[in-house]
Amino acid sequence: MARVKRGNVARKRRNKILRLARGFRGGNGSLFRTANQRVMKALCNAYRDRRRRKRDFRRLWIARINAAARINGLSYSRLMGGLKKADVRLNRKMLAQLAVLDPGSFATVAGSARS
Repeated sequence: MARVKRGNVARKRRNKILRLARGFRGGNGSLFRTANQRVMKALCNAYRDRRRRKRDFRRLWIARINAAARINGLSYSRLMGGLKKADVRLNRKMLAQLAVLDPGSFATVAGSARS
Protein backbone atom coordinates (compact mmCIF):
# COMPACT_ATOMS: atom_id res chain seq x y z
CA MET A 1 0.00 0.00 0.00
CA ALA A 2 1.30 3.46 -0.89
CA ARG A 3 2.56 5.81 1.78
CA VAL A 4 0.31 8.81 2.41
CA LYS A 5 2.02 12.12 3.05
CA ARG A 6 -0.21 14.42 5.04
CA GLY A 7 1.58 17.71 4.32
CA ASN A 8 -1.37 19.72 3.03
CA VAL A 9 -4.00 18.22 5.31
CA ALA A 10 -1.92 18.58 8.48
CA ARG A 11 -0.95 22.17 7.69
CA LYS A 12 -4.55 23.13 6.96
CA ARG A 13 -5.71 21.54 10.20
CA ARG A 14 -3.09 23.40 12.23
CA ASN A 15 -3.68 26.69 10.48
CA LYS A 16 -7.43 26.40 11.11
CA ILE A 17 -6.77 26.14 14.87
CA LEU A 18 -4.15 28.91 14.83
CA ARG A 19 -6.56 31.18 12.98
CA LEU A 20 -9.14 30.62 15.74
CA ALA A 21 -6.45 31.35 18.36
CA ARG A 22 -5.53 34.72 16.84
CA GLY A 23 -5.33 37.35 19.58
CA PHE A 24 -4.59 34.91 22.41
CA ARG A 25 -1.57 35.96 24.48
CA GLY A 26 1.85 34.34 24.25
CA GLY A 27 2.22 30.75 23.13
CA ASN A 28 -1.54 30.30 23.42
CA GLY A 29 -1.86 32.07 20.10
CA SER A 30 1.19 30.79 18.26
CA LEU A 31 2.11 27.26 19.43
CA PHE A 32 -0.19 24.62 18.00
CA ARG A 33 -0.58 22.35 21.02
CA THR A 34 -1.32 25.06 23.56
CA ALA A 35 -3.42 26.98 21.01
CA ASN A 36 -5.46 23.84 20.39
CA GLN A 37 -6.19 23.49 24.13
CA ARG A 38 -7.08 27.18 24.48
CA VAL A 39 -9.34 27.10 21.41
CA MET A 40 -11.21 24.02 22.66
CA LYS A 41 -11.68 25.69 26.05
CA ALA A 42 -12.81 28.95 24.42
CA LEU A 43 -15.36 27.17 22.24
CA CYS A 44 -16.73 25.30 25.28
CA ASN A 45 -17.04 28.58 27.19
CA ALA A 46 -18.73 30.30 24.25
CA TYR A 47 -21.28 27.48 23.88
CA ARG A 48 -22.07 27.50 27.61
CA ASP A 49 -22.24 31.28 27.88
CA ARG A 50 -24.60 31.70 24.93
CA ARG A 51 -27.12 29.85 27.07
CA ARG A 52 -26.07 31.60 30.30
CA ARG A 53 -26.51 35.04 28.71
CA LYS A 54 -30.25 34.45 28.38
CA ARG A 55 -30.52 33.57 32.09
CA ASP A 56 -28.42 36.56 33.12
CA PHE A 57 -30.53 39.03 31.17
CA ARG A 58 -33.73 37.57 32.57
CA ARG A 59 -32.34 37.96 36.13
CA LEU A 60 -31.39 41.57 35.36
CA TRP A 61 -34.86 42.36 34.00
CA ILE A 62 -36.53 40.81 37.03
CA ALA A 63 -34.33 42.83 39.41
CA ARG A 64 -35.18 46.07 37.59
CA ILE A 65 -38.90 45.30 37.50
CA ASN A 66 -38.85 44.40 41.21
CA ALA A 67 -37.14 47.69 42.12
CA ALA A 68 -39.62 49.72 40.07
CA ALA A 69 -42.58 47.74 41.42
CA ARG A 70 -41.52 48.42 45.01
CA ILE A 71 -41.34 52.15 44.26
CA ASN A 72 -44.97 51.81 43.18
CA GLY A 73 -45.95 49.90 46.34
CA LEU A 74 -46.04 46.36 44.92
CA SER A 75 -43.77 43.34 45.12
CA TYR A 76 -42.56 41.66 41.95
CA SER A 77 -44.81 38.63 42.39
CA ARG A 78 -47.91 40.76 43.08
CA LEU A 79 -47.14 42.87 40.02
CA MET A 80 -46.72 39.89 37.71
CA GLY A 81 -49.78 38.14 39.11
CA GLY A 82 -51.84 41.30 38.69
CA LEU A 83 -50.66 41.79 35.13
CA LYS A 84 -51.57 38.22 34.29
CA LYS A 85 -55.09 38.67 35.77
CA ALA A 86 -55.52 42.01 33.97
CA ASP A 87 -54.40 40.27 30.73
CA VAL A 88 -51.58 42.76 30.14
CA ARG A 89 -49.21 40.95 27.80
CA LEU A 90 -45.88 42.68 28.34
CA ASN A 91 -42.79 40.52 28.62
CA ARG A 92 -40.10 41.10 31.24
CA LYS A 93 -37.73 42.75 28.79
CA MET A 94 -40.31 45.38 27.84
CA LEU A 95 -41.35 45.93 31.47
CA ALA A 96 -37.72 46.49 32.46
CA GLN A 97 -37.28 48.99 29.60
CA LEU A 98 -40.37 50.85 30.79
CA ALA A 99 -39.11 50.83 34.37
CA VAL A 100 -35.76 52.36 33.36
CA LEU A 101 -36.70 54.73 30.54
CA ASP A 102 -40.30 55.76 31.32
CA PRO A 103 -41.22 55.41 35.03
CA GLY A 104 -44.51 57.26 34.48
CA SER A 105 -45.92 54.70 32.06
CA PHE A 106 -44.57 51.91 34.29
CA ALA A 107 -46.60 53.43 37.13
CA THR A 108 -49.78 53.22 35.01
CA VAL A 109 -48.98 49.59 34.18
CA ALA A 110 -48.45 48.91 37.89
CA GLY A 111 -51.75 50.66 38.60
CA SER A 112 -53.57 48.36 36.19
CA ALA A 113 -51.93 45.40 37.92
CA ARG A 114 -53.03 46.67 41.35
CA SER A 115 -56.70 47.05 40.36
